[in-house]
Amino acid sequence: MFRMQGIQLSVRLLLRQTVKLGVRPLPRWRPRRGERKTVWLVFTNQISTSPMVAFKNLPITNLLLLTLLSMGLGLEAGNSGQYPLVLSTWPFLEAVRAAWRAVDSGLSAVDAVVEGCSACEKLRCDGTVGPGGSPDENGETTLDAMVMNGVTMEVGAVAGMRYVRDGIKAARLVMQHTEHTMLVGEQASIFAISMGLSGPTNLSSTESIDKWVKWKKNNCEPNFRKNVLPVDSCGPYHPKDSLDLGKTTCVMDNLVGAIGSRSSHVGHHNHDTISMAVFDKMGHIAVGTSTNGATFKIPGRVGDGPIAGSSSYADDEVGACGATGDGDIMMRFLPCYQVVESMRLGMEPKLAAKDAISRIARKYPSFIGAIFAVNKKGMHAGACHGWTFQYSVRGPVMEDVVVFTVLP
Repeated sequence: MFRMQGIQLSVRLLLRQTVKLGVRPLPRWRPRRGERKTVWLVFTNQISTSPMVAFKNLPITNLLLLTLLSMGLGLEAGNSGQYPLVLSTWPFLEAVRAAWRAVDSGLSAVDAVVEGCSACEKLRCDGTVGPGGSPDENGETTLDAMVMNGVTMEVGAVAGMRYVRDGIKAARLVMQHTEHTMLVGEQASIFAISMGLSGPTNLSSTESIDKWVKWKKNNCEPNFRKNVLPVDSCGPYHPKDSLDLGKTTCVMDNLVGAIGSRSSHVGHHNHDTISMAVFDKMGHIAVGTSTNGATFKIPGRVGDGPIAGSSSYADDEVGACGATGDGDIMMRFLPCYQVVESMRLGMEPKLAAKDAISRIARKYPSFIGAIFAVNKKGMHAGACHGWTFQYSVRGPVMEDVVVFTVLP
């Protein structure tokens, strides 16, 4: 417990003297779920939680050393009361439960994050995570995912991955078996399949195709293009300044015109992410993110999901952050990196989250996004802009997942 050799020696001597006085520690004991670990000392047929009781005959030096010993044991007890801990964006209850079962059984924070995000991918949470949702302009679903180890600061990520259903597992394979941080597109798929993941498989679903067909019938509106004019209702698109309208047969009424502002279809059920943070029993931290991106995105688009520091970030010495919302805007500010660094400088999670959100809102007043922040002590909070945000938490004193609501 104590790293200084002098204190270690003195504590050992003190324990020998306490045994002579009839004081002995009970054998190591593991608390039941929900209990805090307390170090019990037995003194001549008495049990007390206070190591200072019945030690009037000890010299002052020994009393001081015993106090230091109890302080050290108290630090261990404090950690056992706040870990493990799981947090996630949105009320993705089954994902949080899956991560909790993994970490509570003794798995590492990284493994638990993968279990939680993988459960969300299989459940297709809100249609925005995993296969079968968020078609791009061509009707195809692709996946973005990222996992980060807060101890080593290693990151593995995949972006625009096709034909493989397990985004978060592919991201972990990148972290475990390459010196790279991110693989993209079809090459990410080839790598993932070569490392044992199933594929190739079609990531579209009946629901995603139906959604895409309706969008096509609506002249491919809304979309994420700006300052362009289409040759017909759904493109191809050309920069408006370079298009010679005199050489086209399109009727001006059929043109979408210049799209000068961001599309209004960014929202909870079509532009969302699971970002998860896990503290394991040792207090080590990992974060992960999985998403199928923005609905009707331009093919090839990569959002904030696989970007460390944007969708999520962790540092074992400080804490963690998860984000969701308009990733094209949020990734320009690396909000989760900002949150963790603010907490490193002493900000509480609530202030750190609000500060990161306000930095974005000052430049983009109409953006939609949210953040949760958690520090090493297990204190957590959220902040949001443009919508009401909810995040989920499961800790050692909770019977089940608790959902916290954050107002803009």
